[in-house]
Amino acid sequence: MVSFFAKYKLFGLVLLGLSAIIIYLFYNALQPEKFLPVYQPSMVDKSLVDSTLYYKKKYHTIANFKLVNQNGDTITQANYKDKIYVADFFFTTCPTICPIMTKNMAEIQDAILDDPEIMLLSHSVTPVIDSVPQLKKYALEKGVVDSKWNLVTGDKKQIYELARKSYLAVKNDGDGGPYDMIHTENFILVDKEKRIRGFYDGTNPEDIDKLLADIKILKKSYSE
Repeated sequence: MVSFFAKYKLFGLVLLGLSAIIIYLFYNALQPEKFLPVYQPSMVDKSLVDSTLYYKKKYHTIANFKLVNQNGDTITQANYKDKIYVADFFFTTCPTICPIMTKNMAEIQDAILDDPEIMLLSHSVTPVIDSVPQLKKYALEKGVVDSKWNLVTGDKKQIYELARKSYLAVKNDGDGGPYDMIHTENFILVDKEKRIRGFYDGTNPEDIDKLLADIKILKKSYSE
């Protein structure tokens, strides 16, 4: 009996291995495919949406923009053509949530550094203070890689409109006037068609992990 089992031990191990592989493949095949929603204004908390967009149910995309980055270069949608990107809103003198957000965005930068499909975009909400030299100083302090991450400044009304009407990212109403202050912890995931695919708390490590996982899901959707 012992000799019988010894004789067929290798066969049994191979059979066991094949069975495990087959079970694994069947398990994966039965799992629902992960898919990120395409967010429309009607799907988002109304406090984050401009009243003119409350009932928009389709075709929402990020509007065209023209801003200036930490190197004095003009940045437009053309710089993000065929890119997946993460956007946020910050200011360099913010003492509260912005340092945490910038640290977490830097971690995202490290994770996507060698991926040419992914970029980052941070908008200053105090553009009068955040001049190009100020943004450059901040970028050097925070380890910003110019080819991956643009810190942009420009017309405050344009930035406010982007936050409120394009990225659906801020609760306070206003028109981008001198006393308006955009302050949000939201990170927004945008796909290659300029559509919103996710919102994340930029101060929450668990949300950062989810964002990185969702980037992988979104990337995979372009290769299928």
